[in-house]
Amino acid sequence: MSSSRGRARFGVLVPYTNTNLEPDMTLMRPEGVSLHVARMGGYDQDEVPDHNQMHGLGAADLTEPLRLLQAVNPDVILYGCTSATLTHGPAFDRSLAQQIKQESGAETVTAAGALGHALSELGIGRIGFASPYVAAINDMAIDFLAEIGIETVKRSEVGAALDNYGQGELTPEAVYELGKKADHPEAEAIVLSCTDMRSVEIIAQLEARVGKPVITSNQAMVYQGMQLAGLSEPLVGFGQLLGRER
Repeated sequence: MSSSRGRARFGVLVPYTNTNLEPDMTLMRPEGVSLHVARMGGYDQDEVPDHNQMHGLGAADLTEPLRLLQAVNPDVILYGCTSATLTHGPAFDRSLAQQIKQESGAETVTAAGALGHALSELGIGRIGFASPYVAAINDMAIDFLAEIGIETVKRSEVGAALDNYGQGELTPEAVYELGKKADHPEAEAIVLSCTDMRSVEIIAQLEARVGKPVITSNQAMVYQGMQLAGLSEPLVGFGQLLGRER
């Protein structure tokens, strides 16, 4: 690549009410990688993001946001909503990634697929799972992971039906406690699922507490995106996954 375009361009598809994916991407941005964002809809911002709302987002028409991203010729596109494809299942998730790649010409990462990829890379088979989702989506998420060979031995939930902004307004301290409650002696890693949850800021702290890897949606997307862009350097400060040699 020429120096004028840097080392890589990441295009990011972000749900239109999400306020934390972009700050997280800025925190973890590898040197020389530029970020280009398009927002996507397909759900009602005033409704609780339950399985019906997130199912709608997953099935939403991406023609316009993809058209806007294609204008910058991204090397990798990150589909930045985990629950949108968790509610459809692994086959849909893989199909969506392939569809985006065919339409854009860019390598494509989905948040849900990136979680599975990260766990596979680390050789993890049993996890503790935490999210801000409603219980029905957590059920679907655990089924999704089971389909790709990941057993959930413990789960941790907020216990309230958070709206679209409530998920993003959970403090890092609240996310840390949520993740800590997902730990179990048989869990080989903790998964913090949701691109709008402030998980990245507490990965290192939680890993120090539980003594095992902590995988988050946004961290996992960066990891797989870097691999697809041919970027191999460790990123320090965001957990064992991004800090490993590869």
